Amino acid sequence: MNSCDKQQLKITAAKVRLGIIEGVYNAKSGHPGGSLSAADIFTYLYFKELHIDPQNPKDPDRDRFVLSKGHCAPGLYASLAQSGYFSVDELKKLRHIGAMLQGHPDMKGTPGIDMSSGSLGQGISAAAGMALAGKIDNKDYRVYSLLGDGEIEEGQVWEAAMFASHNNLDNLCLIVDFNGLQIDGPVSEVAGPEPIDKKFEAFGFDVQTIDGHDFDAIEAAFARAKTVKGKPSVIIAKTVKGKGVSYMENQVGWHGTAPNKEQYETAMQELTAALHELEGC
Repeated sequence: MNSCDKQQLKITAAKVRLGIIEGVYNAKSGHPGGSLSAADIFTYLYFKELHIDPQNPKDPDRDRFVLSKGHCAPGLYASLAQSGYFSVDELKKLRHIGAMLQGHPDMKGTPGIDMSSGSLGQGISAAAGMALAGKIDNKDYRVYSLLGDGEIEEGQVWEAAMFASHNNLDNLCLIVDFNGLQIDGPVSEVAGPEPIDKKFEAFGFDVQTIDGHDFDAIEAAFARAKTVKGKPSVIIAKTVKGKGVSYMENQVGWHGTAPNKEQYETAMQELTAALHELEGC
C-alpha cells in the first residue's frame, strides 16, 4: 500500500470514529467500545476490500458483509455513511423512533445491510449460508463476517465454523475483533476462548493474527485470504477497545454506555484533533 492510500484510510477511519461517537451520543445509548476497536477494519473493508456499489446496494454480484457482533452497528453505520449509502446526518438519528438506523442492523430498512443481526453467534451462520449459495450458483462474490472475541463463546459460532470447513468455503473470510473485553469484563475471565487461533485451525480454517489497527497488516491479511483455496479463512485482529478516545481505551465500562455531554465533547475534541493532524500531513 502506498503512503497516500494509507493516509487516506487513516483519515477515513478518524471520520468513522467521529460518526460512532456522534451516533451513540445522540441516541443516548449504544455500544461505542467495540465499534471504535473495529473502526479500522470497517474502514478497510468498505474503502478497499469489498466489491460493492453504494448506488446499487442489491447488486447480485456484490461482496457480502455480515456484522455478526450486531451491537457494534454504530461502527458499521458510520462506515456506510462515509461510503455514500446514506447521509452522515442519519447518524444523529440512531435509535430514534421512526429513524432508519436501529440499534442493530436491519436489512429491510437500511441500504447496505446484507443481514439483520444482533443475537450473538448467528451472523456467522448467515454468512456461511451466503458463501455456500455463492458456490452453488457459481458466483465470484466473497462473504465477510466480523465477530467479537466475547461472541465466539457462543456454541453456534463453532457449529457454523464446522459447516464452513466441511463445505470448503474458501469464499468466506471471518474477522475476529480481539479487543479482550466484553460486557461482563475481560474475555479471559468470563469464558476465555483462547487459544483462538488453535481453535479455528482445529476447525479447518486458514488462520492469521494481526494488529487490527495497522493498515499494512490488514491489507496483507485480506490479500492472503483471497489466495486460500479449499478452506475458509479467519483473521484474528488484535485491537484496543475504545480506540481513539483516551478515556474509553481498554475500559470495559464503555462496552455499552453512551457518553454524557461533557464526555461527548471531550471525545469529539480528541477525534477532531486527530483528524486535523492527519489531514495536515
